[in-house]
Amino acid sequence: MSSASPDSGALDAATLSQLREVITRAVAEDVGSGDITTESTVPADSVSTATFLAKDDGVLSGLAAAEEIFRAVDDKLKVSWSARDGDAVSKGTRFGSVVGSTRSLLVAERLVLNLMQRMSGVATATALFVRTMNAPHTRLLDTRKTVPGLRLLDKLAVRHGGGVNHRVGLYDMVLIKDNHIEAAGGIPNAVKAARAYLEQKGSAAKGIQVEVEARTLDEVRDVLACGGQVQRVLLDNMVRSNEDGQTDTSMLEQALQIIRQHQTSSSDADAAAPRLLTEASGNVNLRTIAAIGKTGVDFVSVGALTHSVTALDISMKIKLGQQQSQ
Repeated sequence: MSSASPDSGALDAATLSQLREVITRAVAEDVGSGDITTESTVPADSVSTATFLAKDDGVLSGLAAAEEIFRAVDDKLKVSWSARDGDAVSKGTRFGSVVGSTRSLLVAERLVLNLMQRMSGVATATALFVRTMNAPHTRLLDTRKTVPGLRLLDKLAVRHGGGVNHRVGLYDMVLIKDNHIEAAGGIPNAVKAARAYLEQKGSAAKGIQVEVEARTLDEVRDVLACGGQVQRVLLDNMVRSNEDGQTDTSMLEQALQIIRQHQTSSSDADAAAPRLLTEASGNVNLRTIAAIGKTGVDFVSVGALTHSVTALDISMKIKLGQQQSQ
């Protein structure tokens, strides 16, 4: 299979592996013993061109994934893109075509569209949040609220939309939240236990950071008392929406001020340690995110990027015969 795109966006090894597993399961689920409609109505030697059309404004994602699907179904299909993953498109834009066996195109159609529409929906939502936040020094994060089995693809789509990935799973970052804190008997105990665990792991835990959730200003102070043992603090539910529709970020601002004052007054030895990074979470939506961004917090995490995505409307129209590539 060939592609005329100058750079369709190479998939990293882990994402590619997950995608191939998804394709195998999805084809088995959809095709089963055979596409009896296509096999009974379409001649085996029929050749067609399928054209991709954006039916709404948005940000594209899933083009590289689509190529893998076409390759898995029929490696003789020829794919050509006039756009790339991460490109903004307007309604009515034709951004790619595929030429080859009509039967193969029909078999691949639904899986390609399902994946591309979802990923483009995630990328489009992410871009809207970034644009609405309008805070160049604050980065938008995703969460683990993803479709099981599609996490790496969801997170890839977030990057295409201009966001940044949080931890991939439970294995690549220590994130001490309320239930961990309760079970450990408080923030100091939880952090001490986490650091001891990482030290015991040795080189296997190299580079793993520790983040702690703080829901009150006193918990923020508990995190700060742990010194350089914590790299990031998650400031949870410190933003409120007032009855008049205004966003109240006063508690978040207080927390940030406490952190900044602590770091300014730290000893020279403490000051040499990396700055404690801050993340805001909870009650983050398109109405509140601009005000949150103005506080100067380092990160804002939004679960809705992946758990409540609206698919971008994309069509794949098939016409009989081989046509001129775009």
